[in-house]
Amino acid sequence: MQQCRNIRVHALTAEENLVRFAAHAYMSNEEFDLMDWRHKAVCRDEDPELFFPVGNSGPALAQIADAKLVCNRCPVTTECLTWALDSGQDAGVWGGMSEDERRALKRRNARTKARTGV
Repeated sequence: MQQCRNIRVHALTAEENLVRFAAHAYMSNEEFDLMDWRHKAVCRDEDPELFFPVGNSGPALAQIADAKLVCNRCPVTTECLTWALDSGQDAGVWGGMSEDERRALKRRNARTKARTGV
């Protein structure tokens, strides 16, 4: 990590640069910029398995709570949740919400749209 105007900057690895290059080749600049939030995500330095518990009861509840603690420290939670909802991510904790919470949110949004006709 290096300091730049009191902001911590994460230097991209060669692999991350390759992934960015490959992704950009298949996306418009606008689409690529929308995905750039991932480089600011706190979870990028965590074990990905933390965010994908097996089940939604018992020990999985503690794992979900731990994942949400990471999300609570993250500056891009809103972008993460929006992406998860827009791209249909059904598994895991995204944007500080569990699978069940996102499903409930989708149902509420669908009911609201049905009532308002929007």
